[in-house]
Amino acid sequence: MLFDAHTHLNEEDFTDEERTERIREIEEDPQLEGVVDIGCDVPSSVMAARHAAAYPWCFAAVGVHPHAAGTMTEEDLKEIRRLAGLPGVCAIGEIGLDYHYDNAPREAQQAWFRRQIALALELEMPIVIHSREADRQTMDILIEEGAFSEERREHFAPRTVLAGWEAAAPSAGVVIHCFSGSAELAAEYVRLGADIGIAGPVTYKNNKKTIRVVEQIPPAFLMAETDAPYLAPEPRRGRPNKSAFVGYTVKKMAAVAGISFEEMASVTAANAKRFYRL
Repeated sequence: MLFDAHTHLNEEDFTDEERTERIREIEEDPQLEGVVDIGCDVPSSVMAARHAAAYPWCFAAVGVHPHAAGTMTEEDLKEIRRLAGLPGVCAIGEIGLDYHYDNAPREAQQAWFRRQIALALELEMPIVIHSREADRQTMDILIEEGAFSEERREHFAPRTVLAGWEAAAPSAGVVIHCFSGSAELAAEYVRLGADIGIAGPVTYKNNKKTIRVVEQIPPAFLMAETDAPYLAPEPRRGRPNKSAFVGYTVKKMAAVAGISFEEMASVTAANAKRFYRL
């Protein structure tokens, strides 16, 4: 069974008909066990929570993306807190830093990133991280705010202890979504207690960086995701992505790791359910 650990059924550009069609496709896919609908601002977080309440296969994360940090308010944070208590809402996210587009001032991104980490720690919820061209500062802020503390790790299910990875800390309930950093950075995160989200770009011919991550990081620390409707994998690249396409990503991950598709599908689905406490 497949599990899409990061999707956007709440995409604001969808028409009602398009959203209904995406939901129908998920419900009719015999391989797809579940998805997590990820919030990027208050309206999308509200919609994700509604989807989680309406569909047994859907769960939600709520939070404000760094792109929207420039206009985030205290009222927004209060609303994210309220949404986090609703049935089916299982994480805070996606939150973090994006220095590629700089759609919000970096100072605002950092400030609201810290505030939302603090909320996740207070509520003892998993955190879904967006980090683009801000690798070191993202990690530094997570460490400074206590996201990898021993106290926090007590609230999450333990991960498999693997030979050669005995130094990896127990899960701290942090996933680096659509990981685009180096294998060395991924290993640092794993040792701190984070999990690594792998999306469609792993299938791109010239993306040797993410392939090295999957080569060097054991499947026990990886989750498969689509980030739909973005980042469609090969051979669907150039078209809107869908949760059903997570299988292409899992197939590539399995080939790189040297295991069967079925094993990679099973491991990544189990990791997502462990991480989101489903």
